Amino acid sequence: MLLALATPSWSSPSVAAAPAAPPSAPVDIIFDTDIGNDVDDVLALGLIHALESRGECRLLAVTITKDEPLAVAFTDAVNTFYGRPDIPIGIVRGGPTPGPGKFLRLAEARENGAPVYPHDLDAARAPDAVRLLRETLAGRPDGSVEIVQVGFSTNLARLLDSPPDDVSPLSGRDLAKAKVRRLSVMAGAFAPIDGKRHLEYNVVIDVPAAKKVAAEWPTPIVWSGFEIGLAMPYPAVSIERDYRWVARHPLADSYIAHEPPPHARPTWDLTSVLAVVRPDRGSFGLSAPGRVVVEDDGGTRFEPDPAGTHRHLTADAMQAARCVELFASLCSEPIARGR
Repeated sequence: MLLALATPSWSSPSVAAAPAAPPSAPVDIIFDTDIGNDVDDVLALGLIHALESRGECRLLAVTITKDEPLAVAFTDAVNTFYGRPDIPIGIVRGGPTPGPGKFLRLAEARENGAPVYPHDLDAARAPDAVRLLRETLAGRPDGSVEIVQVGFSTNLARLLDSPPDDVSPLSGRDLAKAKVRRLSVMAGAFAPIDGKRHLEYNVVIDVPAAKKVAAEWPTPIVWSGFEIGLAMPYPAVSIERDYRWVARHPLADSYIAHEPPPHARPTWDLTSVLAVVRPDRGSFGLSAPGRVVVEDDGGTRFEPDPAGTHRHLTADAMQAARCVELFASLCSEPIARGR
């Protein structure tokens, strides 16, 4: 499914979802993910690392909305693979979707008595996700952080409700308002899917949290709807051929464990990363300003409003093809590991 909507690109003067960052400054990112439920989260994390190796962004922290201990070990293993073993990782407790999924057990895989993907962090020692969000935001300059949320809204809703504490005298809402430039969310659907209204997974799993973030988040939000990633399937041939520069690669191994190729998995979560790291490359268009409303059943509705602080991504066929090529090239790119 490819979209063909005549909308302005990110480089259009009419697009002002957040103040422009200095062109040479890496984009500071907090990555909030339900990693373990689908493999696009893993590809999105790999995309962040590839872009950081190019000097385009900096991964400050990862917060996890999947209440599964192996998600911490797996995320630390991916970060370690890329030479960044000390990136802080926080996890939700008392959150949704426990269970190891199809690929998180790669964190426990061994060959010849040694771990395939070394790591040194487990869930017992990982901080609570909201605590880590508060610590990370409090330590950054005002208006400097991009949050990329590609799972449920659980952690960010809890952040909004968090009171002042020993980390910061600000409430969670005021801390987000002060420190976050923009929230980039993969959630919802803003076009029919197969002619029908679509209830998107990231919203449906925690509807109250999604409603809260949509209604109360204090900075601009850019939404990537289900239709965007669906129009940009990751090419199976890339998984089969492009990762041969290393004996084992966590992105390729995770993709195969999730569902053996040949298949082309939609790149939902990758779109929200690219939208904030390369906002001026014409990879996407943007809707007019407005506000996203999350309905009681998890449906999403976009209401245009010139004073609104929400927009959603759009993409025509050429942009979709360009993004697919970019995703395959960047995710599989041989990297010099480490910061």
